[in-house]
Amino acid sequence: MPANRESQGRVIAENRRAHHDYTIEETFEAGIQLFGTEVKALREGRANIAESYGTVKGTEVYLVNADIPVYAPANRFNHAPARRRKLLLKRRQINKLAGETQRKGRTIVPLKLYFNNRGLIKLLIGIGVGKRNVDKRETQRKRDWQKQKARLLRARGQ
Repeated sequence: MPANRESQGRVIAENRRAHHDYTIEETFEAGIQLFGTEVKALREGRANIAESYGTVKGTEVYLVNADIPVYAPANRFNHAPARRRKLLLKRRQINKLAGETQRKGRTIVPLKLYFNNRGLIKLLIGIGVGKRNVDKRETQRKRDWQKQKARLLRARGQ
């Protein structure tokens, strides 16, 4: 189920390179299984999902290589910063992700980590297809044309 913009609260971390490197076909909102010290570190707004990716193992989906730094006041009861974290999805969504990642060139890309309106931590993930350099240049060309068109329309007073 695509995530609505209205349901997204405060953003903790965003993967800005994802839309540059991948064409996102479909998005899912997933819960994430965390320890208490990880939640406290995220409430401080510290996380990095730029180098992370999703993987399907059996009937579960995991977030690999996401960096949530240690929570200093927790001392020796801290978590491992780059551990594998289980994503909480419905069975139908897991099956869809498993099927899509079997196809060539598809991967699970984390897009955004945020608090929803109820204060729960959610992860927006997408099914991404890697872009070639030609596709990246075409996207840049379209973006530049949209900016230029907006400037021209503004200059004409429309």
